[in-house]
Amino acid sequence: MRFRLLAILLFLHPIQSHAQSPDPATQELIQKLLDRIDKLEKRVAELEREKAAGAAAPSATQPPAQQPPGAAVIPPPQQPPVPTVTQQPPVPGQPVPAQHAHDQPPPVPTVGGPETAAPQYPFLKISGFGDVDFSATDLQAPAAHFQAQTLLTDHSGFELGQTTLHLISALSPKVSFFGEVTFTARSDAGTGTPPAPGFNLEVERLIIRYDFNDYVKLSFGRYHTPINYWNTAYHHGQWLQTSISRPEMVQFGGSFIPVHFIGALGQGEIPAGGLNLNYDVGVGNGRGDVISRGGDAGDINNNRAWLVNTYILPNWAYGLQLGGSVYRDELNPLGLAPAQEWIESAHVVWSKETPEVIAEFANVSHQPSNGGPVANSQAWYVQTAYRLPWFGKLFKPYYRLEQIHVPHSDYIFQNFVPTFTGSTSGVRYDFSSFGAFKLEYRYYWRRDAPNFYGAFSQIAFTF
Repeated sequence: MRFRLLAILLFLHPIQSHAQSPDPATQELIQKLLDRIDKLEKRVAELEREKAAGAAAPSATQPPAQQPPGAAVIPPPQQPPVPTVTQQPPVPGQPVPAQHAHDQPPPVPTVGGPETAAPQYPFLKISGFGDVDFSATDLQAPAAHFQAQTLLTDHSGFELGQTTLHLISALSPKVSFFGEVTFTARSDAGTGTPPAPGFNLEVERLIIRYDFNDYVKLSFGRYHTPINYWNTAYHHGQWLQTSISRPEMVQFGGSFIPVHFIGALGQGEIPAGGLNLNYDVGVGNGRGDVISRGGDAGDINNNRAWLVNTYILPNWAYGLQLGGSVYRDELNPLGLAPAQEWIESAHVVWSKETPEVIAEFANVSHQPSNGGPVANSQAWYVQTAYRLPWFGKLFKPYYRLEQIHVPHSDYIFQNFVPTFTGSTSGVRYDFSSFGAFKLEYRYYWRRDAPNFYGAFSQIAFTF
């Protein structure tokens, strides 16, 4: 119709300028142009119908179910997806969800035409993370019991952080694999006989999972133990989290909670009237004789560790997560008497970035296996952040207050876990969709040692 109106307007002006009615030759020309416009309009309509029919075909495919935060691997869709592996990059300044794209299996490519298309398995995707750090503190000696990734040293300078690789593969419509390996610089590189290597290679996670449906998923392997929020929402790769380092209670290499778990895990999501109840139920090897490590090569005793973790993601408050966990194990630490261990934890999270709030508490109980008083150690932290609306939403200031208290009666933790209160304030600047600069100031109050403070910076990125 718009073509016809345009043609009429183009011819109307000269016609009105010369006569009230055009001559026969002009009338014939106008009629031919109108006929031509009718044919073009019909052809355009046919093309639009064909385009709409082609776009409707992929949309009929059932999309994959949304995965809860903290799930180690997201399964491939039940139907073959659109044959493409192109992924849109994140937008600088936009919120990064707890379930990151790096934990998702890639779209599975297909072979053949529309009538014979079939997915190709397996299909592997590799992504990675890296960071470079700088620290300067007033420490006069190394900070006892704090982990290396907290960056607390008595020397200032640059440090190469972890290089992390994620390996994600869809093996079939219901089976997926996830692997995570890290390379960490060693402070004793080149010393000893034979000389120590420059980097430690560690298999952080290795998981094979079968999805019966959204309600039941069964997996086996090595996990980040799902007994709190941070440990399963932010994995290796400092770019994923707002701050430079993790809270000390969930620090990699730490002893307060078992960061890794080796065994079997059942998990799923139940709608529960809009509450979206998620659960994890696991059984496997508990802590090793070095309590900061799991039993990778086998359990050190005949008492399996088990855990139950639940949380809700209510529809009526998008971004809110409430949950709690229970963990049970029997410890046989190197050089110490065996003990029964119970861990109870709870968390409240508001994952939107205006504001972002993460709060967790955990109580660890130890009782000697041969009888004796129970010792309870507690840890908690509260971290808040806010994505500023100015400067393209690239700046995100944050603050964290954390505390760990270990009583003198807890002989398991006395020589491994620090008792302190820490205050951290900082800002994150997303200079790229795939890179961020972070700057922090921290102050630590220690029970049995002098207080100290320090400044820290980090460039973290993903690739």
